[in-house]
Amino acid sequence: MPSSLPSGDPAPADGSLPESARAELGSRPFGIYVHVPFCTVRCGYCDFNTYTAEELGDLPGASRTTYAEAAIAEVRLARRVLGDVDLPVSTVFFGGGTPTLLGSSDLASVLAAVAAEFGLAPGVEVTTEANPDSVAAWDLEALRASGFTRLSFGMQSAVDAVLATLDRTHDPLRVPAVVDWARTAGFEQVSLDLIYGTPGESLADWEVSLEAALACAPDHVSAYSLIVEPGTALARRVARGELPMPDQDDLADKYVVADERLAAAGLRWYEVSNWARDLDSRCRHNELYWTGGHWWGVGPGAHSHVGGVRWWNVKHPAAYAARLAEDVSPAAAREVLDEETRRVERVLLELRLRDGLPVSVLEATGRRAVAELGERGLVELAAERLVLTREGRLLADAVVRELLP
Repeated sequence: MPSSLPSGDPAPADGSLPESARAELGSRPFGIYVHVPFCTVRCGYCDFNTYTAEELGDLPGASRTTYAEAAIAEVRLARRVLGDVDLPVSTVFFGGGTPTLLGSSDLASVLAAVAAEFGLAPGVEVTTEANPDSVAAWDLEALRASGFTRLSFGMQSAVDAVLATLDRTHDPLRVPAVVDWARTAGFEQVSLDLIYGTPGESLADWEVSLEAALACAPDHVSAYSLIVEPGTALARRVARGELPMPDQDDLADKYVVADERLAAAGLRWYEVSNWARDLDSRCRHNELYWTGGHWWGVGPGAHSHVGGVRWWNVKHPAAYAARLAEDVSPAAAREVLDEETRRVERVLLELRLRDGLPVSVLEATGRRAVAELGERGLVELAAERLVLTREGRLLADAVVRELLP
């Protein structure tokens, strides 16, 4: 698979950051993302930095059994780089891949290292993603006991044929079971991830998936339109004519149905692709990304951002582990964002939020476009913040282009 990482500028071997970036620490929430790059099976649509056991073979440093050690080494590096500033972690998110392939004890040890090096803020949110077939009831009990507060299950669909097209291997009937196990273990925040627009998925199929998800009474739902990413098995199937590209009108229809059904069930949108039962059920870690917070990404291919400096790690687990074993930063490259780039990214991200984008962030040309966008029913103004309507959410990219000419 071709690299999806940008080129960037050389990153210092010691991971050091400009003083201007470090000076911003403490001004916004700080989070830790831990990337776990292992999967039992590679899903055909996925372009994330993941590997199966067969792909990794016996390469030194690429073993699941030693991965937690490498991740902990990077957590300690992060503490050295960021210095002695008081920086309690507000959110920790284990993503992948399939984090729960590591086992609850390894995940707990990485979380314990974060707590030991930085401290955890009161009410810290600690999330792990999981596939429905990657956990048992006792795993969830162990995770809850070690400090995890939130679970995000990759449901994707409740229809066997759709799951097969996506190369998902779990039994859809297992989803209600794992949600029940999570509740029994004491998790108050449970999220389900869904994908719509898979080739061959009918509107009725999508409605079945929505109803199955809502029957589990989740606190949060993420619903993403299928994107055919270059270099994936799905893209190759589309190129060969085996499967059609997702239809944009079909995607729009399914988004509207999702928004209606989820709202009727008491889940309100707070980001274009995310719905939550209440304020406490929002994913605070993702909100940190969307609002320009600071985070350190641990793991191969993981991205980080502190004070306008963005960097990303080497992709392969063996190369990642080797660098840390030599006490060298695993960062492959970085970029220092100028103020205009940071402003543009703020527009791109905050406009997607229900809380909206302050109109003051726009330049004069963008502010002049607001009235016309409102007349077309794409945006609303609330307390000098620009909020997308449902129609605007369907055309979010087009709205952004008019606000950033």
